[in-house]
Amino acid sequence: MPRTIIENIVIAQYKNQSFFEFCKYTTIRFFEIVYFEKGSGTIKINGKTVNYSANSIFVFIPDDIYIMNPESATSTIAIKFLKSFFRNTSSQNMNLPVNDWFRKIEEILNSESHELREMQFETEADRAHLVALVNMTATEYLNKQSFDIFIIQNSLSVILHLIARNIQFINVSESVKEVKSSKIQQIINYIHSNIYNSDLLHTKSLAEEFNMADNYISEFFKKHTEVSLKKYIINYKLKLVETRLKYTDLQYSEIAAELGFTDSSHLNKTYQSYKGMTIGAYKASITV
Repeated sequence: MPRTIIENIVIAQYKNQSFFEFCKYTTIRFFEIVYFEKGSGTIKINGKTVNYSANSIFVFIPDDIYIMNPESATSTIAIKFLKSFFRNTSSQNMNLPVNDWFRKIEEILNSESHELREMQFETEADRAHLVALVNMTATEYLNKQSFDIFIIQNSLSVILHLIARNIQFINVSESVKEVKSSKIQQIINYIHSNIYNSDLLHTKSLAEEFNMADNYISEFFKKHTEVSLKKYIINYKLKLVETRLKYTDLQYSEIAAELGFTDSSHLNKTYQSYKGMTIGAYKASITV
């Protein structure tokens, strides 16, 4: 049965189910991890049907709609971060690394492979680690007598890190057929991973990281992506701005500081220059 200890995170465990009701959290779910301990069947995800089997792990993002259809007795654990978790953080959650978790999840959301709902892993060790952590989290979380918030908090942090790391692995492996495109993906992954550290994203720093000349890395990037390095970095930052405007209650000044803009005015001018509207207009468009 579902249980809520950390406000707006729900963990549910089901044993030997032959039928699953439609999840009542679908419309308010921000991010979800579903681990199939045993069983087999199909999941219809956004109208597309895929198979699941024992030891499968799926991730779902906002607006995903899925229905599970077991063909044999199925046991699952689901970890659901509700949209409200990242808004108006309650005093109960103040000591949790909410911002770090949000950054990991948005890294997954903005990955080129985020549409791949079933997780693939670089190594079986990573899958085993993730399964062990999901089981540990569920055991602690669903313990009716007591629970250890330290174990739950740190397990969730590592779970999100492992998922983000393996999403990056998928990005690289999909490009491995062509060495040059693989190098581009490595640069893109590095930009995404260090987007909050502007010093590491200067052309000189990137050139040193990838053993390329300062002027050549810019030419190389534009040749293979058809967009300049600077424009790509700014566009990615603005994508993160939109994610924060949509799913958090952060002030414009807080978003600007986090993403390396001088202030909210600088952020607004940049956004308007690239997107053709103010951040206020974008915020209004998604809250209508």
